[in-house]
Amino acid sequence: MSGGVTGPSLKARALRLLAQREHSRAELERKLRPHETEPGTLAQALDGLEARGFISETRVADSVLHRRADKLGTARVRGELQAKGLSEAVVDEAVQRLRETELARAQAVWAKRFGQAPADVAERARQMRFLAARGFAPEAIRRVVPRVGGADPDV
Repeated sequence: MSGGVTGPSLKARALRLLAQREHSRAELERKLRPHETEPGTLAQALDGLEARGFISETRVADSVLHRRADKLGTARVRGELQAKGLSEAVVDEAVQRLRETELARAQAVWAKRFGQAPADVAERARQMRFLAARGFAPEAIRRVVPRVGGADPDV
């Protein structure tokens, strides 16, 4: 009988993580690095998974957009994509798609959270900060949050 129990292989661990949600190669490397017993085995396992299409930056970006775009502005989503270690080309392409809907998404988030014009300047500032913290562009925020007194939003 052999002395040690080794546990699941790096490939099995990676597949388990990928079954839960899309992961970028950089995320998998970070999560699996502590389990690598021989140098190079992690890169080899990830190379094999990438060659078979199990790891895809485009799918990771699409997944993030699907889960987060309805709640967050372009700047926050860009940050999340970059944190996942995606290539700049993939991040830029995803961000370009988001920019087209920034105003509508900001309007939906504002309506869900507040739904009515601010009563005073302090409340308007609070509503604007709320949207800014979620990564919406200043121009979209100014257009979405109505001026005090129920006037039309800034255009």
